[in-house]
Amino acid sequence: MTGQLTYAYAVLHANAAPRPRALAAVRGVAQAPVTMVTSGSLAAAVSAVPEEAFSQAALQVRLEDLGWLEATARAHHLVVDTLAARTSVLPLRLATVYLDDDRVRKMLHAHEAAFNASLDRLADHVEWGVKIYAEAPPTPRPPDASADASADASADASVDDAAPGRAYLRHRRHQRQTREDAGRVAREAVRRTEQQARELAVEHARHRPEQGPLTRATEAEGAAAQETSRKTSRTPPGENVANDAYLVPRRLSDEFRDRVAHAADDLPGIRVEITGPWAPYSFAVLPARPEARHR
Repeated sequence: MTGQLTYAYAVLHANAAPRPRALAAVRGVAQAPVTMVTSGSLAAAVSAVPEEAFSQAALQVRLEDLGWLEATARAHHLVVDTLAARTSVLPLRLATVYLDDDRVRKMLHAHEAAFNASLDRLADHVEWGVKIYAEAPPTPRPPDASADASADASADASVDDAAPGRAYLRHRRHQRQTREDAGRVAREAVRRTEQQARELAVEHARHRPEQGPLTRATEAEGAAAQETSRKTSRTPPGENVANDAYLVPRRLSDEFRDRVAHAADDLPGIRVEITGPWAPYSFAVLPARPEARHR
């Protein structure tokens, strides 16, 4: 393959599209220059990319490569963030590829009304990501039968303490109680944090908790929300029990961050991670079946 395809990053109002000079220093995926394709009242940020690397068959392989996925996500979001710093944008999904610029124009024309409505809805709003981690409770030491039988047993130990079977059952009950207590604390942290966030946010999106490297990397896809690979630079300790996104008026961002960050301060073993502000990946309403090749 020697041809080129068109990689699309985001949709915005045509009258807010940056001039070519403003994008001259910006490089998108595959280090490609970024240009604008316009149709009516809309514009899309695009790059020409090699067909051999971004064809449907090639993407099916590359999207399983975490290194390539992270690098592509970083480039994708650099372009989106550059645009979002200037105006409201609708981020497109990672690896949204069209056959050519003309197909992009047809897509913009076909969905002009819906895109304009979404852009108006998202104006002056930003996305904040909120993740809650619960540290695993310490695992009680299993009973040691030889220690129970030793002469240095405490004076207040009961006769049952010397029975390995009973000691084991007590150990299991203690483990179960510890897990239940930790679960109640985690649920309370989620409740408090969500309550504070909802008082300021206008929309809320709940995402699947992180479960491994692939989950974290594929957050880069706009449809999944919390995508930016910059959000995945390190793995906080504990289990991710909540992974949410909130659409917040830009003017309330400082208050939102402060209130959410301290909602669970007095709960042991809880860590709240707030990321943003981001372009509204989780709240961009995109065509159900866009005429593009994407994952």
